[in-house]
Amino acid sequence: MTDGPLVVSVRTGDLQGAGTNANVSIILHDNHGTTSPKINLNHFFRDDFERGNTDKFELQRTQTERLCKLDKLEIFRDDSGFGSSWYVERITVENKSNGDVYTFPVFRWLRPHYHYVFRENDTFLPQDDAQQEQRRLDLEDKRKLYKIKTVDLKLPASTETLPVDEMFSGQYRWDLQKLKLSLIIQSKITMVTAGKWKTLDDIRNVYVMHIFNEPKSSKVWQDDSFFGQQRTAGLCPALIRLCTRLPEKLGIGDGDLLPFLEGQTIGDVLTNKRLFCCDLNILHQFPPKDKEHVICAPILLLYRTNSGQLLPVAIQLFQEPGPDNPVFLPSDDQYVWLMAKMWYNHAETSYHQSLAHLGFTHLLMEGVSLGVNRNLAISHPIYKLLSPHLLYIIAINSRAVEKLLAQDGWIQNTMTVGRNGVINLVKLGVSQWRLDVDGTLPEDLKRRGVYDKEVLPNFHYRDDGLLLYNAINTYVTKYVNLYYESNAVLLADWEVQAFAKELVALREDGGIGMRGVPGNGEFRYLKDFIQTLTSFIFTCSVQHAAVNFPQYDYYGFPPAYPATLNGSPPSDKSPLKMVDILHTLPDRNVTFDIMVVTKMLSSKGVKSLGDYEVQYVFDPKATVVQEEFRRDLKEVGREIEKRNETRNPPYDYLHPDAIPNSISI
Repeated sequence: MTDGPLVVSVRTGDLQGAGTNANVSIILHDNHGTTSPKINLNHFFRDDFERGNTDKFELQRTQTERLCKLDKLEIFRDDSGFGSSWYVERITVENKSNGDVYTFPVFRWLRPHYHYVFRENDTFLPQDDAQQEQRRLDLEDKRKLYKIKTVDLKLPASTETLPVDEMFSGQYRWDLQKLKLSLIIQSKITMVTAGKWKTLDDIRNVYVMHIFNEPKSSKVWQDDSFFGQQRTAGLCPALIRLCTRLPEKLGIGDGDLLPFLEGQTIGDVLTNKRLFCCDLNILHQFPPKDKEHVICAPILLLYRTNSGQLLPVAIQLFQEPGPDNPVFLPSDDQYVWLMAKMWYNHAETSYHQSLAHLGFTHLLMEGVSLGVNRNLAISHPIYKLLSPHLLYIIAINSRAVEKLLAQDGWIQNTMTVGRNGVINLVKLGVSQWRLDVDGTLPEDLKRRGVYDKEVLPNFHYRDDGLLLYNAINTYVTKYVNLYYESNAVLLADWEVQAFAKELVALREDGGIGMRGVPGNGEFRYLKDFIQTLTSFIFTCSVQHAAVNFPQYDYYGFPPAYPATLNGSPPSDKSPLKMVDILHTLPDRNVTFDIMVVTKMLSSKGVKSLGDYEVQYVFDPKATVVQEEFRRDLKEVGREIEKRNETRNPPYDYLHPDAIPNSISI
């Protein structure tokens, strides 16, 4: 260490109030127990430690000449100056003579007059950490910041207040505002009139600016093949399931379906696994936002043709059969059948925004973020594994409640289900959701009978999703095995066990209240722990991408996926005309509101999966595992690109480059 100068680099976090005017000092410790004197970090006539800045200090040789290889760093501050609070992201020490670099991750607010000690790479299970008191105090502070809201115990766990640690960085916030402003400015150009739509071309004339490109659905929305593709490559790919018998509540006889089964009987198609169902029974008798609107609770049957196409063959718009609730068929009047498909899609949009998108990704994963921050110290390797995938989730959820779910917000103004309907659907849906099934892709596919590619070919969400699930599972397995040699080591990790306990504890008992967590409050086996972590990362990245980023391609053209419809669904098979279709669509103003927000929600705001905004992992063994994960993702990307060469249309929503690390939009 005596051959040349040491340079200390201190990175202050990009958080509100992160910078400090306090006096900062360090003491360096080497691997033989030798220490440097107290070293003040200060540049005369310069503001050090400003938000988002990295400050470098070249140490005097006399301060470090007795040191050998660095082992740990001690840092402390006083409370002098205006604004002494300080959030430090990381500290590095570089030996200019031999190029050695020592990294000390911090990622925390430093309280005044407390001597923090950080070892190189700072990655320890609690039972192996020499800094027990520091670890305990940090978690105490975190629990004060991350308090679980107890106002409505039927909703997923959320934070009482938005911790400053979770707020968007200045750059990310600016990007969102810039995008929204750009959309609004262009809206004044493209939407110069209000009122109803007169023709389909009238709708298409809106798409005159490059930012409001014409959605791909606009050309094919009337086709049965497109309607079938929406179930496997659209916004709700977790609804379709194999039909093992005709639903009893479907008012239809075997003979009604025969014309659409290519000469097969009902028994044939059931035996050969060619019939599929989407049942939105969760919407049964669900009230709309007002008396002028209707929400259906439809049942849909689909048939896989000899050529592998998935086509709709029956739609019943409500759960209970009756004379005013017929089963609509492809042989019905052209516009009657088209209207039935639109009302099915309209019901699915209520499910999509409330559950597939908001409830099952955003809100459930906020509970995971709370559990991680409340129970895992920043030095914990699992904290470092999960944190990049939880980035901004609490902030974006806070903004969604403030803007989209407000009393007069976007959901209330543009969706038939309305604000209260979304909230009530979330309560109902999450009470039935289980992590080990609904939140674990292979198990979910098996339960629905659609895991087998031979049963349902061209299920792009499944095929690409499994590639990514397996890559994530491999990554998590390698990472976990670095720190846990056995189940006994896992059981001895009191922070992880506290996390497990809080995850499943009932909401009324102050817990997260998540159902279906393997071990039910105790991680006894590494395989269960790995499965749980895999599901969390998959949900925050891949699953959210699947249900979020296609939004503009469908919602952006109202007939293809209507968030709201006017009037009432057909109660008989009397012929209709295109003008009847147009009259059910939302007016121009509502359409444009839908376009603006779904365009914004379809925009990727953070880096791609595996390319992390904040690097928490510095342990050399773990960085190797991360690099292997990135290589696996590149291979997945190449495979998806190859598949898309023969797909029509391509399915690019789950290309790794298109998937953010976290739920950040």
